[in-house]
Amino acid sequence: MAASRRAAPMTTPLRKILHVDMDAFYASVEQRDDPTLRGRPVVVAWRGPRSVVCAASYEARVFGVRSAMPAVRAERLCPDAVFVPPDFGRYKQASRQVREIFARHTDLVEPLSLDEAYLDVTTTKTGLPSATATAEAIRAEIREATALTASAGVAPNKFLAKIASDWRKPDGQFVIRPEQVERFLTPLPVGRLPGVGKVTEARLMKLGIATVGDLRERRLAELEQCFGRWGRRLFELARGIDDHPVEPERPSLQVSAEDTLEHDVPLDALAPHIERMAQKAWTYYEREHGRVARTVVLKLKTSDFRILTRSLTPRAVPTSADALVRIALALRERVALPATTRYRLVGVGLGGLVDRDLHHAQSGLFDDVA
Repeated sequence: MAASRRAAPMTTPLRKILHVDMDAFYASVEQRDDPTLRGRPVVVAWRGPRSVVCAASYEARVFGVRSAMPAVRAERLCPDAVFVPPDFGRYKQASRQVREIFARHTDLVEPLSLDEAYLDVTTTKTGLPSATATAEAIRAEIREATALTASAGVAPNKFLAKIASDWRKPDGQFVIRPEQVERFLTPLPVGRLPGVGKVTEARLMKLGIATVGDLRERRLAELEQCFGRWGRRLFELARGIDDHPVEPERPSLQVSAEDTLEHDVPLDALAPHIERMAQKAWTYYEREHGRVARTVVLKLKTSDFRILTRSLTPRAVPTSADALVRIALALRERVALPATTRYRLVGVGLGGLVDRDLHHAQSGLFDDVA
């Protein structure tokens, strides 16, 4: 039936959504703070066989260097790259400045990471005449406050806004108006749709579906038969339908720190690494003012990539980094793998974060029990 090819009616009012994405964020902060790095290929990563690239400047991207790439491969691709170890404290400070700017314009902000966020600007605090004007103002304020650049996508929904923000990077802006959605999507490769990775893209290609326009020609029943429930999502994305609202940031449920070790080590050699991660996790925990953690978690990954977690909810929550270290080290004793097992990753976390008042109230309930 021809009707099955048509989009279902929108179930939510038309929104004005921004996706704001900082340009090569970590690398740009490094270039901003060290003038000798400007114009040079910068790779934010620790050196070593196990390190991965956290960020690459646009000068490094010309050589094919990308985030999440092994650092050794990045070095082969760009031998002249300047490797800079990440400094997340400075990146978080810049991110806080950017989020303060977002908050001047709308309360509906959904951070995705330190360097990108969705904003619903259907209604704004500033009274600017359009979403386009709001995006322009935000980008200008970011540049003035941080000396960094951001790109923005403006669209009727989240997934289109995210695609649009990448359209004119760096330091650019792209608008997809409601009446332009079908024309914009039709020629795009299906791999540009959110959630369509290499495996799904290959399956679509086998069906003769190379572009979003090709996908739009397929019936809902056919897509559901091939992809199950994901078939309906593909059907909707091909028509520019995405009803997911911008969800403001919720309080974190846990804080943690983890590290991939330079060499695999046995369990009895993990103590200094556990202590280091516990100290780091405690530093993050101290920033959660007014909140209390109820559970301590030890995370280990073996040399064959098996992930283990051990947790404990003590009667008294840890009140110092030393107390956290002691609990984390004790959790190591609950790992019962053979002594020959080697470990490549260590992590320590504090979970079950709740407001301090709620924690005291819950503790009081048990105190009253005879």
